[in-house]
Amino acid sequence: MRPWILAETNYGHVRGNPYEVAVLPLGATEPHNLHLPYGTDTYEADAIGERVCEAAWDRGARVVVLPTIPYGTESNQMAFPLAMNLRPSTVGTVVRDLVDSLAQHGVHKLLLLNSHGGNDLKPLLRELYGTTPVHVFLANWFRETTKDVQPEIFDVPDDHAGEMETSLALAYFPHLVVRDPETGELAADDGATTATRFEGVNQGWVSLTRPWHLLTTNTGAGNPHAANAEKGERLMSVIVERLSGFLVELAASELDDRFPF
Repeated sequence: MRPWILAETNYGHVRGNPYEVAVLPLGATEPHNLHLPYGTDTYEADAIGERVCEAAWDRGARVVVLPTIPYGTESNQMAFPLAMNLRPSTVGTVVRDLVDSLAQHGVHKLLLLNSHGGNDLKPLLRELYGTTPVHVFLANWFRETTKDVQPEIFDVPDDHAGEMETSLALAYFPHLVVRDPETGELAADDGATTATRFEGVNQGWVSLTRPWHLLTTNTGAGNPHAANAEKGERLMSVIVERLSGFLVELAASELDDRFPF
């Protein structure tokens, strides 16, 4: 039993060992080019959540990682078979119900560990603020948490099923990465994407929900072929160091009238 993983923990332990902080990972079920599994975001969330909480636990923080939510918002991938969509409002309702559960059980500090770009969770934090005793934080590990170090680790920018995600897969669930049986190369295209007809969108001055079947060839956005397990391990070490350190600080912080300041 690893007591920082709720799914492995039993009531005999939990009833006598209250937790200070919960971590809720959020994944997705969607295609990832031709070589990665539909559960890539969920497998990543599992691997990251378990390691982050273990590192924080080893430093004395009583943290627990909840089971990963395996579905997310896929409205722009619905042209691809078995992309399993939850509307943003549905995701918000699920998270809100789980926050209510934590509040009832006296766990008033929560980190949302998001592993899916389609999950836009910042508005939910604003809705929850002041309505619950649970203080909710958000980490998008693939964006803000590691944005500064990604150029040091990876050769090309990554969006979806590219070098970064493939490197994590090769490091932590390599048995699910498909290779060409003859060449041993990744069974993937190069993840090329199509520009829109609008310069403002292409330059990032204007945003939209991108229809993925028009943007990509086989759902991949980002070239995966420079990926390797060592790069995935380097990225994981950064994530674990940064987020476990945050959890240690969060667990030790008093919930007074000035929290989190």
